[in-house]
Parts: sequence; structure tokens; C-alpha cells
Amino acid sequence: MNVSTPITSGRRLAITPRVREILSWYESDNPGTKGNLVRLLMTGKLAGTGKLVILPVDQGFEHGPARSFSVNAPAYDPHYHFQLAIDAGLNAYAAPLGMLEAGADTFAGQIPTILKMNSANSLSRLNEDADQAVTASVSDAVRLGCSAIGFTIYPGSDRAYAQMEELRELANEAKSVGLAVVVWSYARGGTLDKKGETAADVIAYAAHMAALLGAHIIKVKPPTDHISLDAAKKAYEKGKIELGTLTDRIRDVVKSCFNGRRIVIFSGGEAKSDANAVLDEIKQIAAGGAFGSIMGRNAFQRPRDEAIKLLDDIIEIYAKAA
Repeated sequence: MNVSTPITSGRRLAITPRVREILSWYESDNPGTKGNLVRLLMTGKLAGTGKLVILPVDQGFEHGPARSFSVNAPAYDPHYHFQLAIDAGLNAYAAPLGMLEAGADTFAGQIPTILKMNSANSLSRLNEDADQAVTASVSDAVRLGCSAIGFTIYPGSDRAYAQMEELRELANEAKSVGLAVVVWSYARGGTLDKKGETAADVIAYAAHMAALLGAHIIKVKPPTDHISLDAAKKAYEKGKIELGTLTDRIRDVVKSCFNGRRIVIFSGGEAKSDANAVLDEIKQIAAGGAFGSIMGRNAFQRPRDEAIKLLDDIIEIYAKAA
């Protein structure tokens, strides 16, 4: 596939066998929700492959504007991110309410959008009870023409059960009006230390919980080879589950999401100055059977031309793995 030009440009593509297969996994969903999954899977340079690359820009909420955008000043403008996602040929653009509202008319219909429904901020004192505030509604997502809602849960937090109940209500409402549900499942809080947040067993567990909660698309961080829970360590040894490489660990996470019957994508993590380091990680993630990546700071904190080049290279990796 030539990844230099969006394959959806200028024409409507027929749904591919791979996308039909993926849709068949979501047996309870109505035509509206499946239609929005088609929009996500049939847009951009990876259209029809079953792979996704998504631009998320919620970091201003999480980290503040200077930490998020000062290294690439044009990124202070919400329109910059819409245009970056479109020009890079991505599958979708995800952001909180205000960011999407700021470009909703100018970019209507040009790229599928995901309304991030809850957010945290670095001024909060929450730690063991890590939580996020619900900052938007399903009716906002419908009003803005979104394809999906996005919601973060923190498995491990003392507030995790309340978050799961919030997600249950919002996901039920979203599905009832034909929207897809994307869940950021980030283990955090409670007794987890920093190593535990990205441990192989914890990431797989968090991804599985998101699948059980009804997510169509699950977003987690790339796992390390650390195992956090003693009981899990015994199970991994007994099951002879390989964790030696990132590819092995990605494969375990994908298997944990209903044996690969749910779309699971991986975050880009902390900003990396070396593009080759990003691409090396993506190659391992793709080799493990991941459905794609959701790439924020590693894209929009680079000058635009560099970001487009990096995203092109990432798309090419996933296209070859499809």
C-alpha cells in the first residue's frame, strides 16, 4: 500500500474483509455504533487494514499548556491538531470538549473525532484515590458529530469502582445513540508503585477489565517485563507466558482482550527526542499484533513537518503488519 496519500481520498471505499471480521466481534451493537466503527476503521492511510493511528490531545488538561505546547508554539491553536491529524492521514482525533468545539465547524466531517469525557490535572492532590472529573456529556458528542466517546479508568485506584460505574452509565448511553466507546485503562493509585503501573501483568489485567466493561477500543501503555502481583507471577510461570521482549508482552495484552476480539491500541508514552526510538518501539508493538497506536506528545510536540514524517513512518509499519 502506498502510504504517502490517504487511500480514502476522493472516493468512498468498500468495507474490506478485515473490517467486516472486526465488526463481527461486536455482536450486540446497533447499526449506528457499527457505522461509527466503520468510520474509524475506514478513514485515512490505514483505511481497511484493521489498524488505527489516532492523535490524542488532552495533555493540556493533564499537564498544563506550557508543558504541552511551548516546544511547538503553533500547537496552542486547536485548529493545528485537527489539521495535523487530517494531513497525516490518521484514523481519528481525540480531545476534550473545548478543543473539539473550537474546530467543530471548520473541520466538520473531515476526520472522525472522539470526545474525551473525563480528565485529570496536575494541580490535584489525588494519589491513592486517583480520579478524573467528568467534563462532557454524550449529548455533547452527538452535537459535535463525534464517532466515539473516550473515558479513562484507573484500575487500582481507591476510586476505581466509582469510575467503572460512571463508565457503565456513559457507555450505555453512548451505545444507545450509536457511538463507539474508547477506554483509556491506566492502572494507577491504591498500592501500585510506578513500576507496577506498567507491569506486564497489570497492563494485561487493566486491558481485560476495559474489555469486560464494554469498550470497543482499549488504550493501554506498553508493558514492561516487571510482574507486580505475586499471584500473577505464579500464573505466568505455570502458563509459560513469554514476557522477554516487548513483542511478547504486547501479544499477551492482545490475547487478554478476548483473545484478540477487541481492538487494543497502545499509547506513545513520554515524548522522545529520537524519532528512531519511537519507531523501534512501534515495530515491536506492531509485531505483537497490536491494532495500532495513539500518539500525542511524540507527534504534536515536534515541528509539523517532522511530525508528519514520523506519523507516515508509523503508518507504514502498521500497514506492513496488517
